[in-house]
Amino acid sequence: MGEERVNVPTNESRTNFTRHLLQDVQALEYMLAKGWFETDTIRIGAEQEMCLVDKKTLKPTPKNIQVLNRLKEFSWATTEIARFNVECNLSPQEFTGHALRLMETENRAQLEKVSESAKKSDALVVLTGILPTLRKFDLSIENLTPKPRYRALIEAIRAQSKSSKGFEVRLAGIDELFISHDTPLMEACNTSYQVHLQVTPDTFAPLYNIAQAITGPILAISANSPLVFGKRLWHESRIALFQQALDVRTTQDHMRQPEPRVSFGTDWLDKSIMEIYKEDISRFRVLLGAEVEENSLESVREKRVPKLKALQVHNGTVYRWNRPCYGISDNGMPHLRIENRVIPAGPTVLDQVANSAFWLGTMIGMANKFKDVREQMSFADAKDNFVKAAQFGIDTQFTWFNNKKMSCCELILNELLPIAKEGLRSRGIVEDDIERYLGVIEARAKAHQNGARWLLQAFTKLETEVNQDEGLTVITSAMIKNQMSQKPVHLWDLPDAKDLKSYRPVGLRVEEFMETDLFTVHENDLLEMVANVMEWRKLRYVPVEDDKGHLTGLITTRKLLRYYTRRERPDSPEQGMVRVRDIMIAEPRTIDPSTTIKDAMHVMRGERIGCLPVIKNHELVGIITEMDFLRVSGRLIERLK
Repeated sequence: MGEERVNVPTNESRTNFTRHLLQDVQALEYMLAKGWFETDTIRIGAEQEMCLVDKKTLKPTPKNIQVLNRLKEFSWATTEIARFNVECNLSPQEFTGHALRLMETENRAQLEKVSESAKKSDALVVLTGILPTLRKFDLSIENLTPKPRYRALIEAIRAQSKSSKGFEVRLAGIDELFISHDTPLMEACNTSYQVHLQVTPDTFAPLYNIAQAITGPILAISANSPLVFGKRLWHESRIALFQQALDVRTTQDHMRQPEPRVSFGTDWLDKSIMEIYKEDISRFRVLLGAEVEENSLESVREKRVPKLKALQVHNGTVYRWNRPCYGISDNGMPHLRIENRVIPAGPTVLDQVANSAFWLGTMIGMANKFKDVREQMSFADAKDNFVKAAQFGIDTQFTWFNNKKMSCCELILNELLPIAKEGLRSRGIVEDDIERYLGVIEARAKAHQNGARWLLQAFTKLETEVNQDEGLTVITSAMIKNQMSQKPVHLWDLPDAKDLKSYRPVGLRVEEFMETDLFTVHENDLLEMVANVMEWRKLRYVPVEDDKGHLTGLITTRKLLRYYTRRERPDSPEQGMVRVRDIMIAEPRTIDPSTTIKDAMHVMRGERIGCLPVIKNHELVGIITEMDFLRVSGRLIERLK
């Protein structure tokens, strides 16, 4: 849970906050040198993020405050940055015995309570890395959770952005997404299952390096986020989406390459956690401030454990995929943790805990087997493996120890699973639980099937059967039905459009149904060229645009038919016409992408027109025709049979 009382600092308050930040660094160095940290107990924990959707439409519903108000008695339930997200914090468990089963049991119990509360608000809970039914307009500032710390974060990132286009996202997979957004709230697309491992000061650096080394294969086997706004992108699109959503850098002529605030890191650690904190303070300007009353140096002089509030706030604005964490245990002793942020939420509770067990076991097993992982591989290979895993998931080819090339499934089955099993055994995890959770990973690798591949296969299957909105709704419905089951994702059947009996395109906007793969012409193009394009592509309407993408007219089959049947007549006004501008509708009726489908239908029916070009900020962004409405109504009629 983040610090609630933060602000966008002024010059004066930033100076004061920075002074406290530097004091915290010195205090932490002192505590490390004097051996203040807890070392006799190792704990694990996790944070569960989830999406809330409307129970009828399965679209995001901004009701997290309503849901959480019914859960006030539970300190583990809290908000996330978007109003359609909720977070649960699992209790720390001593890393031994039945710790993993206790994690799963508590995870299920918390989700059941959240689901019960959500149902009272006509909402359902979805465990997923990126919600398939999420739409770009769901990320408007109106859906920012109304808490000062979220508003401060958004304002602070906006203030640092140097781009006139806002925040741009560009991702390419099977499809391509290239969009800009006016706020960094695009990060709210991402929901994860963040796993924590407590470590000692002496083991922090070698274990952190191991975490970096194994991030690629852990991410690949657990990937679950290939769909963004109906586009098939990276197998774990969260990785690039999160970085780009918060990226305030701009392109430059020279070769300076500043690091993004969301990153994998720049090198291995050598000796201490302090290397990360010092690099991040040196590299990243203070983004948020806070009122800090404690002088951490005075606290350590008086033998009191400081909260290190300034350091905590700054660390919370630098998003390493393996993040260092400082905390104070219930016994009053300080401790250190490594937080794994790459694992996505879902697809099932069992899958999530299996992913956690695999990471935790591999961490400990690697530490037992290798004194220094840096001797086995280069940092460049570890980082390259991470990026490739985000792109290709379970299909990734890795560069592993001693420059060995291995497929994801081969690496996991032959190298990492045996290490993970020994790691969990060395911590005293009961054998039945080792088999339960690592058995899921093994079966997933043998089947070559994880959440990302299931989603991609389901989407590709459904796109030939139903419209995109219905397909994404069917997929989301299947995920909800399966997420609490004992059946992990590699055993799921592909969804069938017939399984969803209550699909309702309620409140759909034009931008969700419009055609964006447009064939357009210019005013000076030959009419014969336009006629051929319309015949080849079976088009009834072709927008006319200028070089800047602005709509200047519309060509219709009716206009062309009139031209070809009358141009030979001596009295025909079409005689001598040869270019598009001669017969185009110069000022066609247009519509905004945020208009509802219902309102668009009223316009087309009332004005007796067959299509509407869609315009945003004077730019042509799509077109919607009567055929789009026929597809919607046709599917609804079929469901009445």
